[in-house]
Amino acid sequence: MTKSGLFLDHVSIRLDGRTLLSVAGHVAPGAVLTVMGPSGSGKSTLLAYIGGFLDPAFSASGKVFVDDIELSALPAEDRHAGLLFQDPLLFPHMTVAGNVAFAMAPGLKGRQNRLALAEETLAGVGLAGLGERDPDTLSGGQKARVALARVLVSSPRLLLLDEPFSKLDQELRQQMRELVFTKAREARLPVVLVTHDQADAMAAGGSIVRIGDQP
Repeated sequence: MTKSGLFLDHVSIRLDGRTLLSVAGHVAPGAVLTVMGPSGSGKSTLLAYIGGFLDPAFSASGKVFVDDIELSALPAEDRHAGLLFQDPLLFPHMTVAGNVAFAMAPGLKGRQNRLALAEETLAGVGLAGLGERDPDTLSGGQKARVALARVLVSSPRLLLLDEPFSKLDQELRQQMRELVFTKAREARLPVVLVTHDQADAMAAGGSIVRIGDQP
């Protein structure tokens, strides 16, 4: 029987002989595991290990699976982890639709086909009709939605969220939380969220791992 979701098989990450975090567990499709800790506590290293871009200064052990695929045995480009960061990291020389199309699998041929899918994906995150816009003309909340659309269109196996709501104002933050977690549930993507904001963890639901010095 196929296993579903993200499996962390006794993942441990160390720096200079000190264990920063040790995690084992299962994140079901559409569910969220939240990793909380103060700035500098090393919580983002778990995302780096899962995604395949852990800094060599850290040492790690344990395996990571999505369904029956061992991600930790694959190079980063083959893990298909969808990443959202504090900054949307949009390409300034591309249109909004071009930014989204850039992340599509190369198997989808034809410029018009790719742009049509980009527009459809943008509409799904509340940005219908904005595909031809310059990213610099968008608000912070709109840029965050473009970044989400770009991740979703890449057909990821899971989502890794590194404080993606932290630079938005309170109202936009709540809107983006609801949108991201809803889209993850719809796509049945397991999610790992890194944050120091308790409100993020409450909105995410699911399990919480706390690292570092907690108040």
